[in-house]
Amino acid sequence: MTADELKKIIQSGEKIDVEFKQSENDLTKDVYQSVCSFNNRNGGHIVLGVVDKTKEIRGVNFQKVDKILKDFTTSINNANKLNPPMYLTPEVFEIDGKILVYIWVPEGTQLRRLNGRIWDRTHEGDIDITDNAELVYKMYARKQSTYFVNKVYPRLGLEYLDLDVIRRAKQMALSRVDNHPWANMDEKEILRSTGLILTDPDTGKEGITLAAILLFGKDNTIMSVLPQYKTDAIYRVKNLDRYDDREVIITNLIDSYRRLVDFGKKHLNDTFVLDGDQSVSARDKILREIISNILAHRDYSNAYTAQFVIESNRIYTKNSNLPHGHGELKLNQFEPFPKNPPISKVFREIGYADELGSGMRNTNKYTKLYSGGTPIFFEDNIFQIVIPMESVADLQVGPDNVKKVTEKVTEKVTEKVTEKEQEILALLLENANYTMPQLAEKLKISRKTIAVRLKSLKEKNVIERVGSDRKGYWKINK
Repeated sequence: MTADELKKIIQSGEKIDVEFKQSENDLTKDVYQSVCSFNNRNGGHIVLGVVDKTKEIRGVNFQKVDKILKDFTTSINNANKLNPPMYLTPEVFEIDGKILVYIWVPEGTQLRRLNGRIWDRTHEGDIDITDNAELVYKMYARKQSTYFVNKVYPRLGLEYLDLDVIRRAKQMALSRVDNHPWANMDEKEILRSTGLILTDPDTGKEGITLAAILLFGKDNTIMSVLPQYKTDAIYRVKNLDRYDDREVIITNLIDSYRRLVDFGKKHLNDTFVLDGDQSVSARDKILREIISNILAHRDYSNAYTAQFVIESNRIYTKNSNLPHGHGELKLNQFEPFPKNPPISKVFREIGYADELGSGMRNTNKYTKLYSGGTPIFFEDNIFQIVIPMESVADLQVGPDNVKKVTEKVTEKVTEKVTEKEQEILALLLENANYTMPQLAEKLKISRKTIAVRLKSLKEKNVIERVGSDRKGYWKINK
C-alpha cells in the first residue's frame, strides 16, 4: 500500500470492503467488529483517522499511535477476544500532514468470532448474525476448507452414477482434442483424474463427490443427496401472469445443459453474425455462456431454484451464489473467482465452458452482436445475468410464422413486394448482416435467385446495401 493508493481508497468512500474509523485517541470496539466481519466475508480495508460519513481526514493523535498499534495487535492475538486469533500488521501513513493507520484484513479460511459473537459484512456495515441460523449456516458453508461440491459419499459406489453419461462426456472431450488424456481411461479413472473421487477427511474413506453425482448421477441419486436441486426454464411472452412454456429440469448437469440450450433454441431466433471473418450463431454463443454459468457456478448448498427465463425484451438467469462482492460487475474491473472447480473442469473438457472469466467477456461480446444491447451481471447472494433483447422471442422466422414477421416488415416499407421478396425481408429484419449465401441457404434456393430478388428490392428502394458485400449490412427503408 502506498500513500497515493490510500488516498484513492479514502476518496472512494466507505463500501462493503472499506471502513473508516475516527479513532483519534484510542480504539473503539467497532474496529474489532470490522476486523471480524471483513475476515468472515471477503476481506477489506480499515483506515483509522478518517470520519466515516464525510471522508474528512482528521488523523490519529501522534502521541497515541504506538499505544493504538500495541492494543490492536494484542487484542487480535487474544483468543478470548478474537477466536481463532489473527496476525495483522497495521501500517502508519502521513497524508496532508495527518497520521493515519491502515489495516488490511484478508478473507479468512475459517469462521471467526469476536467475544463469542459472529460478525458479517454487508453494504450496510458490520452485522451480528449469531442468532440467525440460516446466515450462520451459509457462512460455515462458505468457510469450509473444501468446496461444498467436494463433499464425499464413501458409501455410494459407481453404480449410483450413470456410466453412459460419463462415456458420452468422454466422447465429447475426444472429439474436441486429439490425444485427449481421457482417451485411454475408464470411467473410474476419469472421475479420479478430475477430482471427482476423493478421500473423506473425517472417515479416511474414499468415495465419489457431490460434484460427481451432480455431473453424472442417476436422477434418483441426485434427489437423494440434494432434494432441493432443480432448474426452472420459463418462456413468458404472451401469458405474463404465468408462462407460455415451461420445463422443470431435474437431471444430471450434462443433460441439464443440453435441455436448457434446446429450450433456448426453441424460443429464440437464430441470427448469424460475423465474428471476424467467421459467421457464427450469436444466440448459441450466448446460451452456452449463461447456461454453463447457472450450472457450474451455482451455490448448491442453497435451496434456491435456478431460473432461465425468456421474455419479450430480455433473457435473464438467477442462481444462488457465494458472492465475493456485491453489486453490478464491470467488465474492466471484474476478477473471477472459482466457485465449483471440479464441475468447471469437466465443463471445459467437454466444451461447455472456456477458461475462468471468459464467460462474462463472451456474453458481452455476443449480446452486442445479437441485440445491440449490453448485458448486466449482478453479484449478490443471488447472481443475476440480464441479456437485453429487442422482442427477440417474438421474431422467430419459419414456415409457421412468416406471415407474422411479414406484417412487421410491411410496416417498414411503402411499396408492394412479392410474397417471395417478403420472405427475404423477413430474414433481413431478423438479421441485417445476412450475406447472399446465407440467405440462399436459409430459403433453400440458388444464389442466382437470391441475387435477382435482392436486385428487385433495391430497385423498389425497399432495401439498400450499406458497406461491402462481405462486411456490410442490409438497410430496410421505411
